[in-house]
Amino acid sequence: MDKKMEMIEISGVEGGGQLLRTALALSLCTGTAFEMQHIRAKRKRPGLMRQHLTAVGAAAQIGRAYVEGAQLGATTLRFVPGQVQPGRYRFSIGTAGSASLVLQTVLPALWSCAAPSEVTVEGGTHNPLAPSADFLAECYLPALRRFGVDTAFALQRHGFYPAGGGSVQLRVAPGAALREAVFDRRDPAPKLEATALLASLPDLIGQRELQVLADQFKLGPGALHLRRAPTAQSQANVLMLRVSGEGQHTELFDALGERGVGAEQVAAGLARRVSEYLNSEAAVSEHLSDQLLLPMALAGGGEFTTAFVSEHLSSNARLIEKFLPVEIDWTQQSKRCWRVTVRS
Repeated sequence: MDKKMEMIEISGVEGGGQLLRTALALSLCTGTAFEMQHIRAKRKRPGLMRQHLTAVGAAAQIGRAYVEGAQLGATTLRFVPGQVQPGRYRFSIGTAGSASLVLQTVLPALWSCAAPSEVTVEGGTHNPLAPSADFLAECYLPALRRFGVDTAFALQRHGFYPAGGGSVQLRVAPGAALREAVFDRRDPAPKLEATALLASLPDLIGQRELQVLADQFKLGPGALHLRRAPTAQSQANVLMLRVSGEGQHTELFDALGERGVGAEQVAAGLARRVSEYLNSEAAVSEHLSDQLLLPMALAGGGEFTTAFVSEHLSSNARLIEKFLPVEIDWTQQSKRCWRVTVRS
């Protein structure tokens, strides 16, 4: 059967929006249609939400696709891609849903086009359970550069829950010739820098958070930064800790402040996550690990080490294998270090 006439059947029972976004990206890259059933079936609110619909709409527009089932709350979606078209695109989520996740959905299809593209997405820039705009800029996109993907990213306007109103822009260079990449080393003495981002909140909140991280990781004044988000439409607080090393990739950990949760508690939670990463032998954090699988598979191979194999990573790996002729395996190397390998 002709590749473009295939229809891959996917169950979304065990996964969330990540499975849908991966399926959309790979459908555009391979020209393979899919039908996903039971989308987000185990979530508190099953089916497609606004940010998922924006990702579907963005993929459909860029890939000139035929779509069935793109409705709020729908649990079945059929997606038949056409020819991917580079160009200038603008998408609006209409809520504080993650703009970063929409960008990640369409980026793989655009980097192999013959002409450059520019994508602007309006929505949330710093969301719970989603990569922040800062994570994209400092961790994800620099990691893609090692595969040969050239991009330019701009955070035009901050957008926080519940108001949204943020805007991010990504320029994608054409004709990426993907190469394999390995992420298995970490600087034994990494550089740590902490940033507290505030919108319509007193400086004292950020200062208290930064003091906790300074005490925990012995950070000097030069490693502590207080930033403002003057154009944000709602109050917000995001605490970030950047871990970088000589010649190695950068990790960015963040935590969102919540009403009724003290600044010290927010900082302590972030410090625990960073300490777990630093105390492992792994090079890649949990959040970056499943996001590396797709570019590695499209490149035909690669590997990385991570502290543990999450459900996100394993379900994403099995889905990728449905679209591409690759095998994704993992082996435990120590108590808190697994090596994940992608082979064609």
